[in-house]
Amino acid sequence: MSSVDKLLQIMAALRDPETGCPWDLKQTYASIVPYTLEEAYEVADAIERGDMPELREELGDLLFQVVFYSQIAREEGHFDFQQVVDGISEKMLRRHPHVFADARLESEHELHQAWEQTKAAERAAKQDKADESQMAGVARGLPALMRAHKLQKRAADVGFDWPDVSGAFDKTREEIAEVEAALQGGDRAHLEEELGDLLFALVNIVRLLGFKAEHSMRRANDKFERRFRRMERLLAGQGHKDLQHVQLDVMEAAWEAVKREEKQV
Repeated sequence: MSSVDKLLQIMAALRDPETGCPWDLKQTYASIVPYTLEEAYEVADAIERGDMPELREELGDLLFQVVFYSQIAREEGHFDFQQVVDGISEKMLRRHPHVFADARLESEHELHQAWEQTKAAERAAKQDKADESQMAGVARGLPALMRAHKLQKRAADVGFDWPDVSGAFDKTREEIAEVEAALQGGDRAHLEEELGDLLFALVNIVRLLGFKAEHSMRRANDKFERRFRRMERLLAGQGHKDLQHVQLDVMEAAWEAVKREEKQV
């Protein structure tokens, strides 16, 4: 028996109506989603930390999520795990004609264009005819920064984009002014809307400069956490055990010291 078959048998046993696990039996597609998202982020975290043993384990946890969905779908008569595997295999063959067929692509640009054309054809073939928008199919469940990037890229694919990043900078300055005006106006709902517009404009800058806002934000979060932890240790060494009783100017001085340390490394 292969390792995959063993895993499928374990999943089927967990979902057995008579002898299965009560927790696994009560799960649905929707109830599993939070766990799937958590496992995906734990995979990303292991990669960023370069922890290969942890990555192996987290990939197994993520694979189990796929098996879980597939088992529920099999029970309902929709599809099974083998059909999931067959589907992704066929998709990869279709999207890589330069590897598995006779297509000749001479540059990375041509490769990217061919990839996007294939994806567009796939979307057109399966999308709801009631929704023929260029925006159709961008999952609402994506992290907001990632979804903003994808929406902007879809718009850019049909020419709705800034000619260069300078236009995106101008738009961001405009949005900052509108946030400041909304703050003065006192309407919290309007202020939140303008803050969202500002974040969306910032994603445009990041995208046009060739980066991804989600990844950039994750790196910024990691940097902030690293510096804050170092600041805590620095202050503890000065006898400040509880930050709630430390003056802001003392914390700011420690924060700047941490930043100087990093620049010297």
